[in-house]
Amino acid sequence: MQKLVAYVYVCFIALSLAGCSGKNNIVSGETKWAHDALEIAAAHAEEMLPHALDSLKTPRSIDKGFRPARDWTSGFFPGILWYLYSYTQEDFWKEQAEKITPLLEKEQYNTNDHDVGFRIYCSYGNGWILTNNVDYRKVIIQAANSLATRFNEKTGTLQSWSVRPKRDWEFPVIVDNMMNLELLLEAAKLSGDERLADIAVTHARTTMKYHYRENFSCPHVSDYDPVSGEFRKWDWNNGNDDPQNAVWSRGQSWGLYGFTMMYRETGDKQYLEFAENIADFLINHPDMPEDMVPYWDYSGSKISTVRDASAAAIMASALMELSTQSEKGDDYFSAGAKILKSLASEEYLAEPGTNGNFLIKHATGNFLKNSEIDGTLIYADYYFVEGLLRYISITKDNQSSKN
Repeated sequence: MQKLVAYVYVCFIALSLAGCSGKNNIVSGETKWAHDALEIAAAHAEEMLPHALDSLKTPRSIDKGFRPARDWTSGFFPGILWYLYSYTQEDFWKEQAEKITPLLEKEQYNTNDHDVGFRIYCSYGNGWILTNNVDYRKVIIQAANSLATRFNEKTGTLQSWSVRPKRDWEFPVIVDNMMNLELLLEAAKLSGDERLADIAVTHARTTMKYHYRENFSCPHVSDYDPVSGEFRKWDWNNGNDDPQNAVWSRGQSWGLYGFTMMYRETGDKQYLEFAENIADFLINHPDMPEDMVPYWDYSGSKISTVRDASAAAIMASALMELSTQSEKGDDYFSAGAKILKSLASEEYLAEPGTNGNFLIKHATGNFLKNSEIDGTLIYADYYFVEGLLRYISITKDNQSSKN
């Protein structure tokens, strides 16, 4: 597959309106199923809007309902609205996104956990990319500075959570935190504050050194000594409760996505190689189901056959981007497309008016803690929509290059 140029990043990563909308272009047979899935996504989102506007909250799952802005998932629904605007170019979706996004405004000052990246970049970040609203730009920069307060120079990491009394943690860092580095990198570009980019790079390098096993799998939690900076141990909060062997599926997808993003933003090939190694581990894993929608942990087939479609959606979106960066792009594109097509099948894609108006079925939050099991998760919907947009954009570019 031809390696795509920087313009494509602006198109399917940054979702510029210049040439990226699928709806108003000729739909090829190769992408029709993806367009159909996006139409279903729009129908679900439209049904959810009145509940969000009335409650001033955003949807998380059927189990946990609509949640306030402080919930770590609050940025995903406004992000979906922005994605639908980028896809349709319809003012309706822009207007709805502009109504929902400000519900998260106060979160730019949240210094209590690392999730300010999820909250702000998925909402205000996509809004900034699509509108150049200077107010959104200010929120992104402030949020990044809030996140930066959690950085420890001794450990070389951002602290994910505050210490919990019932856990033997001194400075816990979870693999999910790789997803929040994009906020820092974007804010560094917008503000000129290289300190923010340096924090992101240092955190990513430390994660590569201490958080991953030789086979490029990882546990959920790594803990550090905040005084000496030394690595203490691996632990779990999600996935299998054996941290030495746990391969929590969503965590593997977070890492793949995060290191792929780091290569895009820095051009440093160590991140590309690391992402390729994670991708190869996942694609070839013996416990990967035939439809490539993984169990909640890659050892899950030996424990439980409950799936996590959110892990699949994140992985698929990451593979779409990785396919444009790697010499093995054809393999990664094929794997990502297979996952997306599985998620777009009747087994996983909910018809409008069903599934609590969530898009994806069979997503699992935290299996061992009996939380949101085999149900719905708004971030499964978000990354599925993102993956579809990336698939359409790459396919369109490849078709254009052949003409």
